[in-house]
Amino acid sequence: MLRALDLAGSALFLTSPNPRVGCVLVDGQGRVIGEGHTQRAGGPHAEVMALRDASARGHSAHGATAYVTLEPCSHHGRTGPCCDALVAAGVSKVVAAVADPNPLVAGNGFARLRAAGVAVEVCDTQNGGSASRDLNIGFFSRMVRKTPWVRLKSAMSLDGKTALADGSSQWITGEAARADGHHWRARACAILTGIGTVLADDPALDVRYVDTPRQPRLVVLDSQLRMPPTARIFAASRQVLIYCAQNDAGRRAALEAVGAVVVCLPAANAAGIDLPALMRDLGQREVNELHVEAGGLLNGALLQAGLVDELVLYQAPVLLGQGQDAFGGMALAQLQDAPQVEMVESTTIGADRRIVARLSGHYDF
Repeated sequence: MLRALDLAGSALFLTSPNPRVGCVLVDGQGRVIGEGHTQRAGGPHAEVMALRDASARGHSAHGATAYVTLEPCSHHGRTGPCCDALVAAGVSKVVAAVADPNPLVAGNGFARLRAAGVAVEVCDTQNGGSASRDLNIGFFSRMVRKTPWVRLKSAMSLDGKTALADGSSQWITGEAARADGHHWRARACAILTGIGTVLADDPALDVRYVDTPRQPRLVVLDSQLRMPPTARIFAASRQVLIYCAQNDAGRRAALEAVGAVVVCLPAANAAGIDLPALMRDLGQREVNELHVEAGGLLNGALLQAGLVDELVLYQAPVLLGQGQDAFGGMALAQLQDAPQVEMVESTTIGADRRIVARLSGHYDF
């Protein structure tokens, strides 16, 4: 199972919106005869890749045990059911790390395997279940909550400033921290920012520091459709979603002419757009992990709305004093309203410190 989890992890940047799954086939003598992981959406799943690998090595899967990090699927989606492929190959036992939260599967894969005479064992949380769920936390979120797992990344000084008062921010953190930030971008289905960041910095917001087979979609909150069609965000080969609250036909046409998808949502709160409605729409668009890189106004609005699940914060060993706050858009009336977090890790990245924390209660689904 550990090897299967390693295989699943190697598909971290690849499988979106499908889950990252690994599979290892072991014969009756305990020898590995085939292994594989899920390919890009529309391609083979982990079980089929492992069966193909076994065949290419000259092995039959008849009587083998399949160790797989997620319940084999039982429905026709972009590909056929993996449980049927395992049955057809003559696998005698399936050991799965965790059940699939997809309502189209959700135990049906196990049931079909058992009905065909295949023994099924499901691991507990200590033996692969938690690791597989963490690897696919966005997929679990979308299947259960119908919204993405929202991860907010911010680079700041030790005193919580993301820029000087005049907006100067390049670079607060070092190159190692910036490269690490691109790793988090690459694993996401989509990157979210606000129009203020686009107008102030004209960022590319693509993945450059790590090799990736795909660029995440870009999502921009632009309530008044102020986005210039010449912005750098349109340079990368990816879908750009622009969410507005005021549907100006001329501006919309200009943005659609450069490939943007414009979505109009109700206006609300300091961000200018109904943020819960935004998350529901992104869930319907198969966004598992949403990576936020925005200014303090949008950061604070997302936190205050209870929509942030995880924080990835880079702190540089520098003090900026008066400047722009990382979460300036969050205005609390009383201390007990402050969002509570649970520390996951604190790691040195070059000269900087990376802190990963989860909002309390947001993992309970």
